[in-house]
Amino acid sequence: MSHAVEEHRQPRRYSRSPLREARVWLTGASSGIGEALVPELVARGARVAISARRAGALEAIAARFPEGDVVPVPVDVTDRAAVRAAAAEIEARWGGIDLAVFNAGTHRPVSGLTLDAADFEALMTVNYLSVIYGVEAVVPGMLARGTGHIAGVASLAGYRALPTAAAYGASKAAVILALDALRFDLAPRGIDVTVVNPGFVRTPLTDLNEFHMPMRIDADAAARLIAHGLERRAREIHFPARFSWLMKTLRILPYPLYAALVGRTKS
Repeated sequence: MSHAVEEHRQPRRYSRSPLREARVWLTGASSGIGEALVPELVARGARVAISARRAGALEAIAARFPEGDVVPVPVDVTDRAAVRAAAAEIEARWGGIDLAVFNAGTHRPVSGLTLDAADFEALMTVNYLSVIYGVEAVVPGMLARGTGHIAGVASLAGYRALPTAAAYGASKAAVILALDALRFDLAPRGIDVTVVNPGFVRTPLTDLNEFHMPMRIDADAAARLIAHGLERRAREIHFPARFSWLMKTLRILPYPLYAALVGRTKS
């Protein structure tokens, strides 16, 4: 990585962040939003355990920071036992996890005309079940300490049905509903739950899309918004603002009107 890129990845330090000295576990950290979120968390004084399948990519990211600030913990987030083992490794190293950000995800368009259940199974496993595996792994320790913070990255696509997003949207809607429901049990026990709903973010994944992505923002901008929301322990972090509020409005429209409006985008 060039020196210029390294400087771009290192934001200014925040001297009084609520995340100062927080022990953070971040999945999906090897690229995209996850990679961009690492320097934002470190800038706020957090120690960050970063997870993804690619150990080499994680080690390269960790090497950009002072020793001990970022710790690679490779894991396949679709492997329930491996996720639990990763959480145990981090807790053994640091004595606990204060904030867990479950960010791993993927996307593939699907069509009702060429339906393949395997697409739904794959996206549901990566996008939804990996979050549940992570929550399962960290909640016992947080309950024992009487405090903690869990965040799951969903999507504005989870608000309502969109063309070609039957599998992706369903997996993200599942994340939204599950975390919102778990909050009823966890919040009274001192564990905050945040749902992160991004719009279109410029990442290697969205670079593969062949359709227009309105109001797409860079991963660095998305990471800053997420970090600010995590500092506030917000129930939902949604962005970009104009697009997310538009999607919230579309969510309450009667279906015939909604379908007519969305149908125009396909023509």
